[in-house]
Amino acid sequence: MSGARAQAFAELKAKIAVLEAGGRGRASGLSLGDPRLDACFPGEAGLPLGQWHEIGAEGMEVETAAAPAAFAALLAAPLAVRGEAVWILRRDDLYAPGLVGLGFPAERLIQVCVRDEAEALAAAEDALAAAGVSAVFAEVEAVDLTAGRRLQLACEKRGATGFILRRRPYGGLGVKAATGSAAATRWRIAPAASDPGPGVLGLGAPRWRVRLDRCRGGRDGAWLMEAPGAYEWEQADGTHPLRLVADLGDRQLAPPEPLRAVG
Repeated sequence: MSGARAQAFAELKAKIAVLEAGGRGRASGLSLGDPRLDACFPGEAGLPLGQWHEIGAEGMEVETAAAPAAFAALLAAPLAVRGEAVWILRRDDLYAPGLVGLGFPAERLIQVCVRDEAEALAAAEDALAAAGVSAVFAEVEAVDLTAGRRLQLACEKRGATGFILRRRPYGGLGVKAATGSAAATRWRIAPAASDPGPGVLGLGAPRWRVRLDRCRGGRDGAWLMEAPGAYEWEQADGTHPLRLVADLGDRQLAPPEPLRAVG
């Protein structure tokens, strides 16, 4: 491809990114600390800010949402330093000290417990539009297209970023299927075995199997990720210290080998 054609192609990609962002110009992004991750998002700028993101799970995590909540807190920790963070939940079981261990500034956290799904979405919309709020987490079962558009308008009002954690907090038949595509990104998170390292006893840092199933204006991906240790947060120097352990691509983690009798 000639230089002129390459330039024209780059300009066309930029225009498409603007249109997909609703004509608001190039949206800012939060670097996740690794070019391989940032490259999946529009303009290779990292996680789009001023929009909302959907984070789900599978199996028992649909009810507990422990892995999605931990991953979302780590993902948004740099945002919470910039302003207040609001966490909206229907079941009062969020363990704030656990978030501190992930580097999330709990002193910035405001917890709001609501009665049902409708209240959760309404509270999320109000929080996103409130002054001084940089990140909003809301545990809901599903977001339809109308609710998704309302959330996006609330994000755009003051530039806050939303994280919808898809959760059925009291069990049941499972989380409803997504009915819209208003989310900027859609993630699926599953816990993974930690690795304390050679010669080290005990547990290592928390790990997750992370799948980016959809990214508007970008591309999907799958990775094994690990939470940073306290020392890494101290040495982060303003960057996101999220550690990418391995690029999974379309592969799943290898299952453990079956036990065999010896002798």
